[in-house]
Amino acid sequence: MGSLKRFPWPSARTLIAAIAAIAFFFLTVPLLAMLLRALGDLTGARALLSRSVASAAALSLGTTAISLALILCFGTPLAYVLARYNFPLKRLVNGLVELPIILPPVVAGFGLLMAFGRRGLFGPLLEQLGVSLPFTAAAVVVAQTFVASPLYIRTAQVRFSAIPHDLEEVASIDGATTGTIFRYVALPLSAPGLLAGLVLSWARALGEFGATILFAGSLQGRTQTMPLLVYGALERNLNEALWSGLLLIALALGSLLLVRWLTRSLETDPMIES
Repeated sequence: MGSLKRFPWPSARTLIAAIAAIAFFFLTVPLLAMLLRALGDLTGARALLSRSVASAAALSLGTTAISLALILCFGTPLAYVLARYNFPLKRLVNGLVELPIILPPVVAGFGLLMAFGRRGLFGPLLEQLGVSLPFTAAAVVVAQTFVASPLYIRTAQVRFSAIPHDLEEVASIDGATTGTIFRYVALPLSAPGLLAGLVLSWARALGEFGATILFAGSLQGRTQTMPLLVYGALERNLNEALWSGLLLIALALGSLLLVRWLTRSLETDPMIES
């Protein structure tokens, strides 16, 4: 009997490269398909000039700006407390703060309704104050803030945790109060990281869909943000949905590049390295 030929098994490097190529193809082909479809009909770009797209874009940019202001004002102190202080049930608090990151968007919207809807936990109190949140622009801001703030808080917490305790101790010995240390030590040293977290939160808020449509609805000119416009346009105007989707992709890509640049600048910051 002749000797059997050995099967030419690929090397480990070739196998890993092939699997990596398949993963890369899977992650990029949907975006490539959208781009090729759009380039096949450039006249569809005129859909970006429509009144509905302009209204949705303006609403998205306006609501996300307000959301970022709320996240910055309330999320920064919370991140600092979680990073620099120890207290009972801290791990539980950390878990609850980060829960919206993995929470199904529809469940997040339902929870917002149960909390701030007319028949929700705080609904009667808000009604007495003359405030009605559901299906308003304010509801869009609340939904965006709820789903996007954990990204900022987690990033800020990591940056605050990286500050050497010696710096705060020296400042405290010199008579600095907690507020002074927070303002003149913690914030300046963590600024690039905080900005990176803020950009990530903005991108998440800009793409928010599930919680928004359940808590705020999709009313054109009132609560219809860009993601809701794309969803609604799929049934009536494919070009409008396609080019609106590409616009969101471009904004998300820009935010990702900005975060990478901020991360590199943070790694090479001489103050941090020292």
